[in-house]
Amino acid sequence: MKRLIQRGLMFGNLIEVSSPALIERYNRALKHLTGKTTKLDDFHIDLSGYSPEIGDELDDDLYLNPNGANRQFILLTTAQKDAPLLNIKFSTSRGILTQFIEKNEAQLFALTARDAVAGELQNSVYAVDTPARLFDIRQVTVEADTIGGHVADAAKLATMIDRFRTEPDGWRDDVLVAGMIGLAKKTGDVTRVPISLPAMTFEQPNFWTSHFGGVYIFRDVRYPAVISTLDWQSLGQVPVAQVMDLSLRNQIADWLERNQLTEPIVQARGTDAASILRQKMDFILVDAADRLGLELGDARRTELRKIAYKLGSALPQEFLGLADLLRWVEAGGPWPKITSEHPAYFYTLRGKAGPNRDLVNMLLTELSPMDVRQMFIIHKELFYAQYATWSDRKKTYVADFLAREYQVDREGARTALFGPEPGMDALHRPEMAAGPKPLRDPVVGPWGGRR
Repeated sequence: MKRLIQRGLMFGNLIEVSSPALIERYNRALKHLTGKTTKLDDFHIDLSGYSPEIGDELDDDLYLNPNGANRQFILLTTAQKDAPLLNIKFSTSRGILTQFIEKNEAQLFALTARDAVAGELQNSVYAVDTPARLFDIRQVTVEADTIGGHVADAAKLATMIDRFRTEPDGWRDDVLVAGMIGLAKKTGDVTRVPISLPAMTFEQPNFWTSHFGGVYIFRDVRYPAVISTLDWQSLGQVPVAQVMDLSLRNQIADWLERNQLTEPIVQARGTDAASILRQKMDFILVDAADRLGLELGDARRTELRKIAYKLGSALPQEFLGLADLLRWVEAGGPWPKITSEHPAYFYTLRGKAGPNRDLVNMLLTELSPMDVRQMFIIHKELFYAQYATWSDRKKTYVADFLAREYQVDREGARTALFGPEPGMDALHRPEMAAGPKPLRDPVVGPWGGRR
């Protein structure tokens, strides 16, 4: 992974912790949450306060996420909101933590100036021991306070002040007055500078989890479903009628179309479809050449074109399907018949705008694994796992490409590929209806179901 780290593609934008004061605060929070401390003199933390160096020291990458179900966090600075989130177990965790920090930024800025803030992403499940338990997760509540309990003390002081003002003999209650003075020394004047960090609850109807090999759960759509990376039968009994795995491409395509979750790239508004298709074709060529042991040269488009000539009839079907679509886009060639049975089908789609867009793009990434740029942007856990299996040739090409073409304008690249970012707190609640079950393995065309 050295190539990725050197180019800022892995562990990039982590927050450095090196001052003795911050290390002491972190250790107090770590002791409070886990009963452990670190002996390191400097380390880096992610959005949740997790440190890969401390994970190595403790030999526990989940030291802040026991059982992978209720993620704990340590905030030393509000700048953590721009850091990545490592070791993701649920696709919603990053959005929830980012929203929590942004909505309470002023309070957190004041609190972290004096102490570390520690908290937890709580749900009603304490251990995910069976796939069916995933369906018990419907809400996530974020609760946090400083290690010194400033928020709890401020609430207690506010209650005492209210008693002092409203009770007839409150001003003569020496115990009450002494308690107020003691708490005020710790919290400051809460009447002028209120301290409040209320618990926030987030709905979690649709999400991806890394548990059980990787599972996508869609409940808040017209036709609910669960999609497993492993064989669908490995999930056992789950409370959803439609259960699929990634091998059931026709069923997944039909389900996506019936729920109107995707759109063809060539129809997306404001999209340079030709450029996107060309780049996907380049990635497919690189993968094919690497599998055959062909030299990539500098892997520029002229070199890749020579590889395409060399492969000839051995060109992958994914490449040929996208090439047909590109001819239609650029030169008005014949409309290509790319159905859901065609290997190129899922390369032609992207998630439709809405709160489920990124989750749908994660699913599409698993179904179009040679598009390494989309995989890196949308599904980093899958990208890092796949990267470890590639040859040095492909690793070098991908790392250089991402550093050259993506890192220089990440937001622009995301917008060009997937459209504007959806509102982070958008709530998607379409009408729920039970529809007729589809025919077995229906074939779906690139513009929808075959009528």
